[in-house]
Amino acid sequence: MTHLRIRTPEGVEFTLPIAGPVSRALAYLLDFLLVVAVDALLIFLFSLLSLISRDLSEALLQIGLFALPIVYGVLSEWLWRGQTVGKRAFQLRVVDAEGLKLRPSQLILRNLLRAVDFLPVFYLVGGITTLLNRKGQRLGDLAAGTVVIRIPRLASPDLESLLGSRFNSLRTQPHLAARLRQRIHAAEAAIALQALLRRDDLEPTARIALFRSLADDFRAQVAFPPDIAESLTDEQFVRNVVDLLYRPKAPATTPPVQAQA
Repeated sequence: MTHLRIRTPEGVEFTLPIAGPVSRALAYLLDFLLVVAVDALLIFLFSLLSLISRDLSEALLQIGLFALPIVYGVLSEWLWRGQTVGKRAFQLRVVDAEGLKLRPSQLILRNLLRAVDFLPVFYLVGGITTLLNRKGQRLGDLAAGTVVIRIPRLASPDLESLLGSRFNSLRTQPHLAARLRQRIHAAEAAIALQALLRRDDLEPTARIALFRSLADDFRAQVAFPPDIAESLTDEQFVRNVVDLLYRPKAPATTPPVQAQA
């Protein structure tokens, strides 16, 4: 299985490519080197503390060396929505296996069990587990219910027939629009685009629920002024976001006098 299939409660199915072992290993190596560099700094700092109390310095150092990789993994994956420095470099992301929002408990569990996956040496247990698992999950992922996916590099499609040249009120806030482009990754953009392309195939109730969920997620990432965000329906808001993501340059159009979209 090379793709993660996610079916939303509204009955819409999306597919995301699962990260391979090579890209995951390279991402981990980059993160490992970063942690080692910080470890070296900790050793230097605690060596200074040893001038005051050698026992206290050694105790704190051991705690720091044990906790650092766990804290680094949990915080970075939480703040960067499933990514570390290594995962960003290789276009990978941790996601919930059922397509739900990642919870802190999942990130804590998968990072705590990293030590088990590393056994007996060089990630042997974790590597074998990923090869035997349909979703490429190591033990930490299996316990936490997470999957590492590869963020697809999507070419900008021709969306003129879908989006047209209607006025996009989000473009009146260029600094917020730029921030939104930075925070939304390719996988999220692809899901929103698929939702728009398949919207006419959805049942009315499912269509409303799906676009409400997408719009709530986008609104939570960047707060546009209430007079803009609240004047748009959920589907209009998603359409405008997709327009920003796939058409960075605004199409030539003059906003209507009482434009709401």
